[in-house]
Amino acid sequence: MEKKILDFIQQNSPDGGFLQSGHWRSFQEVWGRKAHSISASGNNGEPLVFANIIEHVLPIVGKYFYIPRGPVACNTKHVTCNNKIQKFLNELVYLAGKNNAGWIRIEPNSEEELKLIHENFPKNIKIKKSSVDMQSREILMMDISRSDEDILAQMKQKTRYNIKLAEKKGVKINNSREEAYIKEFLRLVEITAKRDKITSHPDDYYKKMFEIIPDDVLKLYVAEYDGKIIAANLALFFGRTATYMHGASDNDHRNTMAPYLLQWQQIVDARKAGCERYDFGGIKTCDTKHVTCNKNSWSGITKFKQGFAPGVESVQFPGSYDIILKPARYNLYRALQKIKRIF
Repeated sequence: MEKKILDFIQQNSPDGGFLQSGHWRSFQEVWGRKAHSISASGNNGEPLVFANIIEHVLPIVGKYFYIPRGPVACNTKHVTCNNKIQKFLNELVYLAGKNNAGWIRIEPNSEEELKLIHENFPKNIKIKKSSVDMQSREILMMDISRSDEDILAQMKQKTRYNIKLAEKKGVKINNSREEAYIKEFLRLVEITAKRDKITSHPDDYYKKMFEIIPDDVLKLYVAEYDGKIIAANLALFFGRTATYMHGASDNDHRNTMAPYLLQWQQIVDARKAGCERYDFGGIKTCDTKHVTCNKNSWSGITKFKQGFAPGVESVQFPGSYDIILKPARYNLYRALQKIKRIF
């Protein structure tokens, strides 16, 4: 049954489905979060709806359920699938109530799935747009089933130039999870977080990730220049999809264009591993002159990623939605979120 579910997740997830995989669930459990699984199958035993559910516990308001990039459902136009979704949702609400979860955060893979979920819930249970999206609502997915030459040819000229420039300057790319490289990756994560004024995961989070997720799935790429590691990326090779997960770089030697060569090597290796798609992760393709874009600093990273796949239409998601089971607790949570944003 495990292989059936694995195949089902990969076939029905626009981003390849890693966040609904057993690998991610195992990591979350080791990190200290309780996890559950619910599935609904057809008469032939084939899965039609599936979800790995992660419990999150917050101060004051307590527990809520989170289904990252899920639930994963079959073709929503299929009658059998629609019936199974209703059964699945009933089981989900029962499980959440049994575990005293105040709400269930879902991330449907399409507007059609979101509509179907709305239609199959009792009218007395409200579904509300979350105040925060846990995952990016827009990702850039590139077809890498073609030759290296074809992939390079469709890139922006400046991106090709920067890849060649990094090679010419002598940047070397290595793929290894040896302890010394992990230590350097963690150093670069801290530098990047300070530079970009973001909050990074603690070191133990990444260390546990390396311990739990197999090395043929989670890969660490590092860029070396003049005997020093100046940039590093985490990449996932999961089924037919490779995903750029996290990146970090030093403040020095930024003119070597190492991040470009890192991405290119990951693409080349992903093709060799049998992947057909490369997910660059989150982007925001709004007008870069728009205040929101500038405020959230998406324009630079979006421009960088689109240089590898210009003209490729992004994959859009509805975002995070909350199924409200305990309104008092949920309203308190929203109020606390507003206060947190103010301060």
